[in-house]
Amino acid sequence: MSDSESREFCPRCGDPRPVRDEPLPGAPRDRDRLLCDACYFEDFDMVDAPDRIEVLVCSGCGAIQRGNRWVDVGARDYTDVAIDEVSEALGIHLDAEDVTWAVDPEQVDETTIRMHCQFTGVVRETPLEESVVVPVKIGRGTCDRCGRIAGGYYASTVQVRATDRTPTPEERKRAVEIAESHVADREGDGDREAFVTEVKETDEGPNVKLSTNGLGEEVARRITRELGGTHESYPTLVTEDGDGNEVYRVTYAVRLPKFAPGDVIAPNDEDGPVLVRSVSGNLKGVRLDSGDPYEARFEEEIAARRLATSDDATETTVVTVEDDHAVQVLDPETYAAKTIPRPDFFDPDAETVPVVKTRAGLHVLPE
Repeated sequence: MSDSESREFCPRCGDPRPVRDEPLPGAPRDRDRLLCDACYFEDFDMVDAPDRIEVLVCSGCGAIQRGNRWVDVGARDYTDVAIDEVSEALGIHLDAEDVTWAVDPEQVDETTIRMHCQFTGVVRETPLEESVVVPVKIGRGTCDRCGRIAGGYYASTVQVRATDRTPTPEERKRAVEIAESHVADREGDGDREAFVTEVKETDEGPNVKLSTNGLGEEVARRITRELGGTHESYPTLVTEDGDGNEVYRVTYAVRLPKFAPGDVIAPNDEDGPVLVRSVSGNLKGVRLDSGDPYEARFEEEIAARRLATSDDATETTVVTVEDDHAVQVLDPETYAAKTIPRPDFFDPDAETVPVVKTRAGLHVLPE
């Protein structure tokens, strides 16, 4: 094939140019592909960059505004924000291949960062380099979420109480931890509607205010699943939205069980006191006279009475092991030798053991 048969002419300058493959049927036809390399590169920009980028950053949580919504970007500082926004705003020409780029941020002042961007790529088998400078202006604002938190907004309250007692310090602390941990998980999944508005301690137990009704129900369910008990909801109509829909605030009343782990109780039977080990689901514990496991449903638990707690235990001396069912220890109050039941968890080689004295007598506790 002759040279004239293998070349066409540039429609702009008239110089001959190589014949390029025709686009596939149905593919868009690019008029620039008819130009010779000199004319093509005369107007070619490998990178399309804005003259300036303005970014609104929430001063509370660091989220940035994109259009009509706020987005958590997890940036460590404003330079990270600027790099992310420039990356989003830059456009690379479709004809460019093997494109790489690097950025050198220049901090102009507290809220302005000049991004020096260097690009390399290959176009029409020709290596190219291109540099652009994009100023990024950082503005400070408050996102909807932080605004509602600052304004004390809440939609639900989880009240943690206990049956016939007040929650223990451990229960109070753990209930709040469950609420905060669940909210943190939701935030980690990208839920910007999830937040704890306030945690207020009262004599009866903590009140946790949360951002949505669904969040309140989930937290109440998690608390009762781990700490036991039940929960009920009490909605209150507060207003109507713009579409006329009723808006409710809901109080989730969590009622922890009558007993807590560490309590020594007297069930309504003749088999001796029980040390409570767990109240998640059914009450579970161990018989102090025998060491046998004990489990009771919520209805059975209500009939029991509290005798003491493991905090009341005192270390005392083992005098002698009488047999498989009895051990002699010193009464921690009178210092008299006293024979008491020997449970399965008792260590026969122990020189001292923790004991608790109740109306039902003196009993060894597990270590």
